[in-house]
Amino acid sequence: LVRLRRWTCYDQYVRSACCVGGTKLYKRRWVMLFIFCIYSMSNAFMWLQYSIISNIFMRFYNIGSLGIDWLSMIYFLTYIPLILPVTWLLDNRGLKHVVVVGSAFNCIGAWIKTSTADPEMFAVTFFGQFVCSVATVYILGIPSRLASLWFGKHEVSTACSVGVLGNQVGIAIGFLLPPILVPNSDDMNELAHHMRIMFYISAGVATVIFVIVIIVFQERPELPPSQAQAQARNMPADEYSYKASILRLLHNKPFMLLVVSYGLNVGCFYAISTLLNRMIIEHYPNEEVNAGRIGLTIVVAGMVGSLLCGLWLDKTKTYKQTTLAVYILSLISMLVYSFTLNLGHLWVVFVMAGVLGFFMTGYLPLGFEFAVELTYPESEGTSSGLLNCSAQLFGIIFTISQGKIIDKWGTLAGNIFLCIFLGIGLVMTGETNLQLTTSGS
Repeated sequence: LVRLRRWTCYDQYVRSACCVGGTKLYKRRWVMLFIFCIYSMSNAFMWLQYSIISNIFMRFYNIGSLGIDWLSMIYFLTYIPLILPVTWLLDNRGLKHVVVVGSAFNCIGAWIKTSTADPEMFAVTFFGQFVCSVATVYILGIPSRLASLWFGKHEVSTACSVGVLGNQVGIAIGFLLPPILVPNSDDMNELAHHMRIMFYISAGVATVIFVIVIIVFQERPELPPSQAQAQARNMPADEYSYKASILRLLHNKPFMLLVVSYGLNVGCFYAISTLLNRMIIEHYPNEEVNAGRIGLTIVVAGMVGSLLCGLWLDKTKTYKQTTLAVYILSLISMLVYSFTLNLGHLWVVFVMAGVLGFFMTGYLPLGFEFAVELTYPESEGTSSGLLNCSAQLFGIIFTISQGKIIDKWGTLAGNIFLCIFLGIGLVMTGETNLQLTTSGS
């Protein structure tokens, strides 16, 4: 009875503190962010574990390049029809529910793939990859929501950047480890053995993460971290309409311009990541391991860019200027990378890949945070979901199109194709900033 009274008093204290605007930052916010990061990392690794050694899997499964490309693009395709239902779940069932379900899909998909180290099992490995791709829908919109629920107003951009960083670490590992774990060999039995090891490692890690999510991950802190969250908690549930929120976002012209320009930039990054092995092998035969290292360089540089952009935004709040500057530098970097790829010097490719990754991958958290600024007080999950939906759509279009161009005209023509659309995205970013400046925002 005494314990019940204590909990009742504590609950009343929390409620009254929220009503009067009480806020508190909990140390365990970093634990929640870390758990999400390793969960996102596990899923991102499995996205690229096929494409970075596409030539090996093409020979093993006796399938064309487009079939292997779809093992990556299925992540993009699944996201588009599922994002709105998952965003509804995030808004109505809460953060923990979405993270638990997503990590369950991630774990199940990983275990399905453990039985597919056989040349006749391509359909099953594709199904396992599809299940993992469903988990991605439960991941990509989380960083901005988790940051707003757990972190103070001067930490939100940094926390969002760290959340995106987890996905980038997974991509980096996905570039680095598969060429090492599955070395090129003419012996199919040896290839199958190495693939089985890679699949079991993925499944084991995904299982541990799933257990940690169930036991440790929490929905939100007892007291809100900021006044904005305190006000959000006091808003009656019937005042929020998911459908009305979507309609308001679709009529927000600066935000819709950002949706398209973000999709163009990130779609280019997805295409480069998926087709990187083919680009490098064309100019540097038998360099699968270095192709993975170049991908690692892109992502590690992007991690630094993401963190610096997040810290810069927390300090300056210069969303318009920073977004435009990073977009310009992404286009310039892509142009230089395209024209230096075929020079025959791998060190040049490494350097330019790092510069490209710093700006292009560094743009990811910028888009999330700029969207939150443009759409406040709409749900962060809804705005980030629309951004990611655009990125997945353009990722499919660019990957298929660039792959066909590379097959017919070579890598340079494929990269110039991406540069053209980055230029279009830059113009749209400038138009967004112009509209905001004109309106005095």
